[in-house]
Amino acid sequence: MGVANAKLKARPVPPPAAIAGRPALQMRFGAEFKLEPGLYRAPGRVNLIGEHTDDNDGFMLPEALDLSTWVAAALGKNRTLRFKSLLGGEALEFTLDDPAPVPRHDWSDYARRVAVTLQAAGFALKGADMMIDSDAPIGSGLRSSAALDVSVGFALLDVAVDRVKLAQACQRAESEFVGMHCGVMDPFISCLGVAGQALPPDCGSLDYRPAPIAPSVRLVVCNSTAHHKLASGEYNLRRAERGRGVALLTPLLPGVRTLRDVTLAQLVAHEAASPEVAFRRRRHVVTEDERVLKGVAALEAENVVEFGRLANASHRSLRDAYQVSCRELDILAELAWGIEGALGSRMMEGGFGGWTLSIVRVEAVERFTADLAKGYAAATKLTPEIFLCLTGDGVSVVTPLEIAA
Repeated sequence: MGVANAKLKARPVPPPAAIAGRPALQMRFGAEFKLEPGLYRAPGRVNLIGEHTDDNDGFMLPEALDLSTWVAAALGKNRTLRFKSLLGGEALEFTLDDPAPVPRHDWSDYARRVAVTLQAAGFALKGADMMIDSDAPIGSGLRSSAALDVSVGFALLDVAVDRVKLAQACQRAESEFVGMHCGVMDPFISCLGVAGQALPPDCGSLDYRPAPIAPSVRLVVCNSTAHHKLASGEYNLRRAERGRGVALLTPLLPGVRTLRDVTLAQLVAHEAASPEVAFRRRRHVVTEDERVLKGVAALEAENVVEFGRLANASHRSLRDAYQVSCRELDILAELAWGIEGALGSRMMEGGFGGWTLSIVRVEAVERFTADLAKGYAAATKLTPEIFLCLTGDGVSVVTPLEIAA
């Protein structure tokens, strides 16, 4: 998005499950595999607040988006999986009878890992032909990878599955098959999302209740287009520092398993028991859990000003205590804080580059976009990408009638 023509990349709200181009996916599938497919979709997501908390059984506040990963699929009678992605890459074939499946370290791992994990969990799978497409920006921080996991799993099980169990299986697929140790939030919201509502899960029990998004605000995400090479190493270091902090607290606080069991008062009372860095990491997680719970209450009360304040506090904690921000993300957040009509802004995801999320009053969205793009380009010489987030429902099967609607 150029600064001289800084317009928001907004999308019209689509009729239910009827996205332009999906019939073309089915036709491409028919031409490739000579079969009539079913069509499945699973949404990406944005996390309103609650970063680096889910792997401590903490709290997060995700919302499913209208951006989706789509899978056209036909189940077969044999034990062979055939995948083709319209996003690029070669067509690939695997057998479900492989006794020792290993990752290929390419896009196919995202699809194959779900089949491997579901089968290991005892689900009886058939082979299938699958064609994959997505309208979620790749690498956008909107978790198109989790949407792919969920849509593939939903198709393989022919939708006959408990959605919470599917989310748990998709998490295990990423952790065990690919080796990315992540929480359950991404596949959870892709499975169970509800349009117009955030869906805060307790990442320990997976209990949840919807929290409505006020119609007076919109969610705007901005790609800083900055990516720092230290991100993955620093992310793993933060996990290790946080883990050592929990180990130090366990003998001092009986019953503590993870940081979600610790109150801020308890943490402060035992500050001297751990190094300063470990204390800062723990402080972020404990206070971020508190911010999520307060954020849910603010949404339920339609107190968008309070929610924006909590988002700002989240960014400051990620910047100062958890130390995963960077110059570009700080510039974006601080610019947003000064634009009229913006209620709050914070960095998203793991950090060290990537995206910010801003809560903006409806009437201020266009002005906010122009001012943010102009200010960011002037400060960094980088051109941001800015998207308006529209909400969507969780994973579903799309019928021919819905496509024609």
